[in-house]
Amino acid sequence: MSDGVAPARPVRILLADDQPLLRTGFRMVLGTEEDLDIVAEAGDGQEAVELSRRLLPDVVLMDIRMPRMDGVAATRAIVDARLPVRVLILTTFDLDEYVVGALRAGASGFLAKDVPAEDLVTAIRTVAAGEAVVAPRILRRLLDRFADVLPDPAATPPRALSTLTEREREVLVQVARGLSNAEIAAELSVSETTIKTHVGHVLTKLGLRDRVQAVVLAYETGLVRPKA
Repeated sequence: MSDGVAPARPVRILLADDQPLLRTGFRMVLGTEEDLDIVAEAGDGQEAVELSRRLLPDVVLMDIRMPRMDGVAATRAIVDARLPVRVLILTTFDLDEYVVGALRAGASGFLAKDVPAEDLVTAIRTVAAGEAVVAPRILRRLLDRFADVLPDPAATPPRALSTLTEREREVLVQVARGLSNAEIAAELSVSETTIKTHVGHVLTKLGLRDRVQAVVLAYETGLVRPKA
């Protein structure tokens, strides 16, 4: 996870979870940070969408399983409405099957609900700054469950990947392994600026919103496979 940089104004946050006790816990943790401001709470997905439209928070902390509208559908509604709002999914391991759906819907990342407080704060700042939060350990656990249905990496590359240069494909592989731009730059012996440019080209060519969707695509197309 990359370190977030505190913005000039507070990051406006919407808490969306159907359990009041959890919302209270998140409020206690985040309320100690001067650069984070919780502007509202939602008890279900539909309310989360309505509040997002009305208040335009910077980040929605979105639970997956909620009444009326689940977190996946709520995320899709927010993204489809082209709101300047980014969604950070909070989940538990027993709900793994929902996370890939949320990422496809346009979520900017996901964390486990038992994430350390400092990691949650950093993730919020990172997402608010326009980046995506990829938790490689959780993602590998997710994709391991679907490994049997992933395409054979030895087969002809999917047409979507054919638009990438060899270097761009190489960068995509490193992104899918959870490396930051700085780590990829060190791995490939080039500058971090160069890697940032390559990542931008990959996202544009593949029509992806951010690094999280790039990771999912890399696994779905078989460019990268979960380790045994």
